[in-house]
Amino acid sequence: MEQAVVTAAAGFSLAAPGKSKGAEVEKEATPKSAAAVQKPRARIGVSTYSFWHFRKERVEVAACIDKAAAMGFDGVEILHRQMSGESDADLQALKHRAFINGLDLMGFSVHQGFLSPDPAVRQKNVAHTLHCIELAYKMGIPTMRLNTGTWGTSKSFDALMANKGIEPPLPGHTDEEAFGWVIEAIEKCLPRAEECGVCLALENHWGLARTAKGMLRIVNALQSPWLKVLLDTGNFLENMYEQMEMVAPHVVMVHAKTYFGGGEWYSLDIDYERVAKILRGVNFKGYISLEFEGKEDAATGVPKSLAVLRKAFG
Repeated sequence: MEQAVVTAAAGFSLAAPGKSKGAEVEKEATPKSAAAVQKPRARIGVSTYSFWHFRKERVEVAACIDKAAAMGFDGVEILHRQMSGESDADLQALKHRAFINGLDLMGFSVHQGFLSPDPAVRQKNVAHTLHCIELAYKMGIPTMRLNTGTWGTSKSFDALMANKGIEPPLPGHTDEEAFGWVIEAIEKCLPRAEECGVCLALENHWGLARTAKGMLRIVNALQSPWLKVLLDTGNFLENMYEQMEMVAPHVVMVHAKTYFGGGEWYSLDIDYERVAKILRGVNFKGYISLEFEGKEDAATGVPKSLAVLRKAFG
């Protein structure tokens, strides 16, 4: 090996007899054609919610991890409310199960509500969010879903969905006032997120984040690398593609909705080729996380959904 290095440095050719030095150098210097460079395959995961939908009988997260591996996903997003335990043993068991199945635990979907005029309520939800950041850290999950919460004037989630996520503020209060509450609450969570290396991803999950304009108002107010956007393809109910384009530069993960068998609350005809084009336009390299929200059995609806997403995103 040393002789080869010295000879090359001295300007001698090691080419086989009959081959000119010039031809050998030209061959080595010729770059690979663009066609020969393969585009990396998109990383597609699945939310454990896809197998459960808040039914009476909970589907264990461990079982969802096994199903995801068998179906060919790259990762799993854990829904916090679906977990049966939070002890260190529980958390490490899930991390280990994903590892031996060759899967990433790439997302943690939690619920909180900062949309309240009561400071005590907001602080309780800040404490819950900080706790969940710690859980994500212990499981090695780098991204956690963040909500603004809702006003609660719809009385039920079914009623909120029937009204396309629109609801009036509490009497005597306004959305304008509420932006200050939400921004202040999220700001309290950012130091812990940075300390734990868990990027908070604000989702268009109703409330003040129902629209791209509302989401960007919050993200731009805080200007933190630890607060980005989680794009839910099924939650922009007006001008969906235009709103996706608005938030696309800030997106770190995508919730990709599908509705085989008809949606639990509604169905959308989402052009995933167009969604993929929007994300490629901002050089998005993060995870696509399937949220199957159809009434078809997950055993068939989830694999069908993976095929749709794989076709669109590669």
